[in-house]
This record gives sequence, structure tokens and C-alpha cells, in this order.
Amino acid sequence: MSDLLLELLSEEIPARMQGRAADDLKRLFEESLKKAGLSHSGIASYSTPRRLTLAVFGLPDRQPDVTEERRGPREGAPEKAIEGFLKGNGLTSLDEAELRETEKGKFWFAIRKIKGRDTADVLTEILESTLRALPWPKSMRWGENQFRWVRPLHGILAIFGGEPLKGALDLGDSKLDFSTSTSGHRFLAPEPFTVSSFEDYVEKLANAKVVLDPAVRRKVIADQAAEIATAEGLKVRQDEALLDEVAGLVEWPNTLMGKIDEAFMDLPPEVLTTSMRAHQKYFALENANGSLAPRFLLVSDMEAFAGTTRRANIIAGNERVLRPRLSDARFFWDQDRKRTLESREGDLKQVVFHAKLGTVEDKVDRVTALGVSLARLVPDADVDRVRSAARLAKADLTTGMVGEFPELQGTIGRYYALADGEHADVADAIAEHYAPLGPGDRCPSAPTSVCVALADKIDTLVGFWAIDEKPTGSKDPYALRRAALGVIRLILENRLRLGLLDVFDGTETQLAKSHPGIECSNITNRDYRGESRKAHKNSHDLLTFFADRLKVALRDQGVRHDLIAAVFALGEDDFVRLVDRVRALSAFIESDAGSNLLIAYRRAANIVRIEEKKDDRQFSDAPAKSKLVELEEKALYEAIRKAGSAADKALAAEDFGGAMDALAALRGPVDAFFEKVTVNAEDGDLRANRLRLLTSIKAILDRVADFSMIEG
Repeated sequence: MSDLLLELLSEEIPARMQGRAADDLKRLFEESLKKAGLSHSGIASYSTPRRLTLAVFGLPDRQPDVTEERRGPREGAPEKAIEGFLKGNGLTSLDEAELRETEKGKFWFAIRKIKGRDTADVLTEILESTLRALPWPKSMRWGENQFRWVRPLHGILAIFGGEPLKGALDLGDSKLDFSTSTSGHRFLAPEPFTVSSFEDYVEKLANAKVVLDPAVRRKVIADQAAEIATAEGLKVRQDEALLDEVAGLVEWPNTLMGKIDEAFMDLPPEVLTTSMRAHQKYFALENANGSLAPRFLLVSDMEAFAGTTRRANIIAGNERVLRPRLSDARFFWDQDRKRTLESREGDLKQVVFHAKLGTVEDKVDRVTALGVSLARLVPDADVDRVRSAARLAKADLTTGMVGEFPELQGTIGRYYALADGEHADVADAIAEHYAPLGPGDRCPSAPTSVCVALADKIDTLVGFWAIDEKPTGSKDPYALRRAALGVIRLILENRLRLGLLDVFDGTETQLAKSHPGIECSNITNRDYRGESRKAHKNSHDLLTFFADRLKVALRDQGVRHDLIAAVFALGEDDFVRLVDRVRALSAFIESDAGSNLLIAYRRAANIVRIEEKKDDRQFSDAPAKSKLVELEEKALYEAIRKAGSAADKALAAEDFGGAMDALAALRGPVDAFFEKVTVNAEDGDLRANRLRLLTSIKAILDRVADFSMIEG
């Protein structure tokens, strides 16, 4: 067994592309090895700003020999068929073939033994094909070459079993030979060196000031940052995404501390941290009380020991670069506050939200109307504050600060609103109306914030559904899945009792009034109470989309998707009630009574379906009590009547556990019925009445959920 070491040395690879590229390199190589019949004991990939590395352990020295069999024509087949079989398999006569007995008779088989090749030869082919197949979000050509790579490729280290792989990568205008040499840190150890194995490679890289493993570089940075901060009585503000990015910017991390000029410390902390993070990749530091400290951490790719001129120069240079960045932020902060947010509302007519949905000003009008409507449904919501917050929520899009730092939209609007004397609830709603942006983001709970956040997301979703711009496959350019998950969290975490179909309908109607090209076609359906109702087709489609998102949102909580579908099928659009019902249904199905009743439900439904198809009629009428003969069918009739009454009362009170308990009482009578009663009696009236009794079992269970959609 031998190991393979591969390194691709290039100019700096963007940090955001490194991890995916290393994973793709590993995946493509592993797929090719499997296709070539080459097993291995392990495979690993690594990345630094200048290199992708792959190590494959325990490869055989040769491919295994394989036998390939191809079945030909039947014994006694026409001569032309025999000739074609021989020619297609490189045989001169049937003496070289094998006649075998099969289930369908005797057939000729061509047996071809393929001798395995040297693994080194196979790896050369795999290497070249993998490099050409590696996907990059962006790639380039350099010089006169036709080969594309993320950045100019300088060297390919390829060693198998301690020996260099023979071969080269054809770049088009030139070739890049496979070799056993590489180089270390661009500035600290640029001299080339040769390696013989993966262990030798990692050791020599470390000596050449390169930490190969990004996870190790990440930990080094985190540990250095924590040590430096603690020494100053500070703590590092957590930023996992920045830590990942910085680990992809350096090969030999050295964390240093710089100072922020006190003149900038009166700026909002979000402005300071965003400016440092976005432009300079600096880490912010906090005082013990959580306030922002006038310090920052930078990660240098140069060795800089304490007390050295290099260290002082690196820190001073980064402090010097930061000042103009913060000066720009100061300028925007001062200029923006010369106007109130309210005075900026008119500017939004110059900002297009979507060509078919109008300007941001149009959206603000719709969100305001919807927010006010929702305020009447959200407990403790103040209509006037919701109206003000909705009118001002997007105004900061026209500020210089958001123009420079788009990620501050909403956040900076809150500061400007407070400076304008707006109520704190209004200011907070401006900051929170985009939330939650993801599963880890905090969900708004203040009534004003909840109303505006819901209105903004629902308007977006209804609007894009109305113009048929829905997510398809993995494509979701307008982040509509995220918006739907945000609406679901806002509803469930605040236990808001909303009928979403009515909300969607009202929003689409409002949209159609301002955009005549949008039509609201009505459809009729029945809701969970069995009542007929009209709603817009787009609203129903959107509600189905929400149901799919709800399955995703609850999946991590162990809630079964089929149970959600079973309750949703009843026309339920109050998600709080839907989830409560699903949880009660889940507990019921997992109980002995529930699981057995589900089996009985299916048995009853199958019998009725078969007999209805046979008779070309339905048995949906209520069973006649006078036609009940056997004790077991009489007992079942009474049990259904009592359980139905009890379940209806429990459902009306939204006591879903109680409704399930009422259904559980059917288990014994149903079991006894199937054990003692013959459904398909010779007497036609008796048979029909018993089929109606079975139908009533299905009907009473379907008041709670569509049991036909429950799996298992």
C-alpha cells in the first residue's frame, strides 16, 4: 500500500472559495478512484491562501484484475447475430465464448479478463481530469494559456509511494510538470524544498512558516486573540464568520492589537465594527460591561515579535489605514443627520423595488396598510406606532451610511429615528423589521416590531407570487424561502393567531389596486371546519409553500412532515393551532391506541374504497341505527356517536389532546367490529349500512387530521 500527496500551488485564492474547492477536490478525486476500482484507507483535503492539498492513504500499487462478461445471442441464433456478437467482443469464433444455461435458456457469453494497470499511471490520468473538472465560482486564464484556474497556477506537487508521478498538466501554451518540490511562506520562507511523504510535507511546511490545516489556523487565531484581549482586561466580540474568513487570508497567523482614535468612539458601535470588519477584517474588542473598547485585533501574515520594529510598523500601518475609513463613517453620520428620516420618504420613489412591483415607496405604502391591519390582530400593538414605523422602515436606504455599508440598513435607521425624537418602539421596529434573517437570528417580540416585520415579509412573498417569480429548485434569488421561515418564526414564537389566507388575500387585493396588471383569481375550498370559503389561487399556492417551509422549520424538532401535511390538508391556516394540533396528533399516533386505530382506519378506508369502486356509488350517508344487527356494530355505532360529540367539543375549545383521547375510545369497539362482523353480508341493505358505518369511522378521524396522509 502506498500514499498519494498532491499540492496545487497558485496565487492567492479568495478566502470564500477555499473550503469549497478543497471539498470539491476531495469529492472528484474520490469518485474517480472508485470508478477506477482503487480502494484507499483514508482521504483528506486542506487549503491555505496559496495552495490546495490532497492526501490519499493506503492505495494499492496496482488496480485489481477484473473479469467482464457480456451476454450474447441464444444458442441456435441466426448466423448474422452470432457474427455481430463475435465482432463486437473481439472474438474470432464461438470456441472463445462460453455457453451457459440461464432461466430463459442457453446463451453465449463473452468473457473478457482485464488486467489491472499500475496505480501510478491511473493516478496521472485522474489528476489531470480532476484539475480540469474542478468547479470555481470564477476562474481565469493567464498568459497565452487556455487552461482556467481561480488564479495563476505555479506548481503541482504529485508524489505516490515516495516517487514523483510522471506527467504534466497541459495549459495550452505551456505545460506544468508534476514535481516533488514546493515552497513555503511567500515572504518568510520562499525558497523551494522537496518532500517525500505527507508527514514530511506537513513538517517542512510548518518549518517554512505555513500552517496547512485551516482548522488549526482558525484555532491559533482564536487562541491568540483571547490571550491578547485577556491581558488587557478585554474580550473578543464573537464573529465566527470573520474568524473563518481571516483563517483563509493567512498562512502563518500572527494576531496583534491596535488602537482606535478616541475621536471616533462616539459613533454607534455598529458603525465602528462594520467599518473595521467589512474593509479591514479586524476583530472588535469589548470592555467587561459589553461596551465597545477603543481597540481592535488584526491578523498579520508576517512574523512580528514583541518589541521589534516590524511589529510596531504593522500595528501603526493598520491604525493609519483605519482612520480614513472611520473618517468616512463620521462624515456620513454627520451628513445623514442633517435630514430627518421622514423627509427622506419621498426619495424612495427613486428606488426601484422590482420592475413589476413598483418602487420602494410603493412597497412602503403596502407595508404600512398591511402593518396597520395586522396591528389589530397582534396583542398590545399600537396602531399609530406601527404606522409610523412602517412609513420610516425603509427611509435609511437613501442615506450615505447605508450606501457605504448596506449591512447597516435598519440598524442605522434606528439611530436616526431616535435622533429625530421618534418613540423607542418605532425606532426598534425600524431596526428589527428585517429580522429574523436566519435560524440563529433573534426573532422580534415587541408588538410594533412584529407587525412591521410580518408586513414587510408577507408583502414581499405575496408580491412575488402574484408576478409568478417563485423559487425553483435550488434557485431563490429573492430569498423568499428565508422570508417565509421568518414569517413562521414570528407567528409561532409570538403565538399570533392569524388566518394566513385572509392576510394573503387582503395583501394581494391591495397590490392589485395599485398594479392593475395583477389579477386575483378566486377558488373555492373547504377549511378545517368543513365550511366553504373563497380565496385567491395565489394565496393557496403561497400557503402550500408555507406548509413546506413549516416542515423544514419543525424537522429539527423531531416533528414528522406527514403529520403536518395531514393537518394542513384540512385547510388549517392558523399556524399556532396547526402546530398544537400536530403535536397532539404526534403523541396520539405514537401511543398504542393511536397506532392501532390508524391501522383500523386504513382497513376501513380500503374496504370502503374497493366496494365503492365495485358498486360505482358512495356510502357517505349516516348509517341507519335500525339496520344494526350485531352487538359489535351497535357498540361501534354508539362509540362513534359519543366520540364524535366529545371530539367536536374538544376541537372547538382547541383541546387537541382531549380530541385525541376521545378518538382513542374507538379502539376497542373498532377491533371488536372487525373481529366479529362480516362487512360484505349477503343482504344488500345490511352490507350498505355496514359500509356507511365504516365510512363514519373515517369521517370522525378526518375531523382531526387527514389520516390517509399519515405514513407508517
